[in-house]
Amino acid sequence: MAFGLGPFLTMGGVEAMAAHASDELKRLYLPKLVSGEWTGTMQLTEPQAGSDVGALRTRAERAGDGSYRITGSKIFITYGEHDLTDNIIHFVLARLPDAPPGNRGISLFLVPKFLPNADGTPGARNDLRCHSIEHKLGIHASPTCTMVYGDKSGAIGWIVGEENRGLACMFTMMNNARLAVGLQGVAIAERATQQALAFARERRQGRAPGAKESSPIIAHPDVKRMLLTMRALTKAARAICYKTAAAIDASHLAADEAARAAAYERAALLTPVAKAFSTDIGTEVASLGVQVHGGMGFVEETGAAQHYRDARIAPIYEGTNGIQAIDLVTRKLPLSGGAAVNAYLGELRETAASVAASNHPGFGAAGIRLAEAIESLDRASAWLLEALESRPEAALAGAAPYLRLFGHAAGGCALAEEALAAQRGAGNGASDAPGRIATARFFAENVAVQASGLERAVIDGEASVNEAEAALA
Repeated sequence: MAFGLGPFLTMGGVEAMAAHASDELKRLYLPKLVSGEWTGTMQLTEPQAGSDVGALRTRAERAGDGSYRITGSKIFITYGEHDLTDNIIHFVLARLPDAPPGNRGISLFLVPKFLPNADGTPGARNDLRCHSIEHKLGIHASPTCTMVYGDKSGAIGWIVGEENRGLACMFTMMNNARLAVGLQGVAIAERATQQALAFARERRQGRAPGAKESSPIIAHPDVKRMLLTMRALTKAARAICYKTAAAIDASHLAADEAARAAAYERAALLTPVAKAFSTDIGTEVASLGVQVHGGMGFVEETGAAQHYRDARIAPIYEGTNGIQAIDLVTRKLPLSGGAAVNAYLGELRETAASVAASNHPGFGAAGIRLAEAIESLDRASAWLLEALESRPEAALAGAAPYLRLFGHAAGGCALAEEALAAQRGAGNGASDAPGRIATARFFAENVAVQASGLERAVIDGEASVNEAEAALA
């Protein structure tokens, strides 16, 4: 995971340049970034401006030759300094002297570590440096840097996009990164699950029900429950990420404008869920992996602890999961007056109905439980849309449980879709239908059933959040 952060941020920089940079910048920088000969960074955060990007103080001065001089500092910069590649291309948010306040006055600048020569080879060192490298809970192989610009006359940079429109350019990078971070959560969860399964099959402790001698711990119902939870949550998060990626592709490639617009709204709706739900799952599944290992998971010998430490950053960076929930509720839920979420709910209902109509005994009560979760999501969505108009503080208080509720309904139905497809293909030699059906059933009957409680937290929990000063005194 630590190594993968460098390439995925570089990919985000490529997308931002391709969408917003001048042809001259593209000619000089894109080939090296695309090939991986150079890497890119994304630089928003400052000591006083973490999630509040509009509070940043890094300055940019026009130089008169089309370039700019950048001064200031940034913190938490992933791969801000290293010697893995010949050059590092920093994408830096900064404010011009005459910029309006807040988010409307931010511009994006391309600032290379080494200024390229005319032939594209790295030349003179730019006026920037890594001041320090952070010591972190996890992702130890990833250099997380404090960067300083302008010790001398200012670091030389070039604008990407238009002046005072940098946040739109940076969001091109961030939307790419948010799905990638969601997949980091999936990947950590998958690795933790594989390792826990292997350990549970080999580790013998106690006698399972009906056994006459020491049993592998996978035979104990509680361990089996943990492993099933790990597998089901991982597969659900993966399915949500894949559906988000498919919607993003369709928003570019669909045959007509109406279809592209609908896909764009679907991608916008699912992106915060893909990022937040999947990274929460990564942390929870990695924690369960430690639990399955017992004391051998808490020590570093098995590697289970590293999965937990590495996973913990993913709910924080690229927009904290609380911010993803706020984005989902305040920006994505109201898309097209609520029509986008209602169209999605309609598709989820079709899936639940198909499960119920399949009459396959392996599904158990999955169709019923998924339908209940969908109705909880529908009621919570309607309540939030009304609250946004009259009581926005109430909507914000319910944002996090709403995103979790969304993930349960969406993930459960995605697993059911996969199981139905596997069932249809079973006659053609598909061998994974029983496993997919069992996973979908477990999720529906053990995870999705939490939907009603999350609905209550969204609708009834606002006062206990916003009127709780005494509890925090």
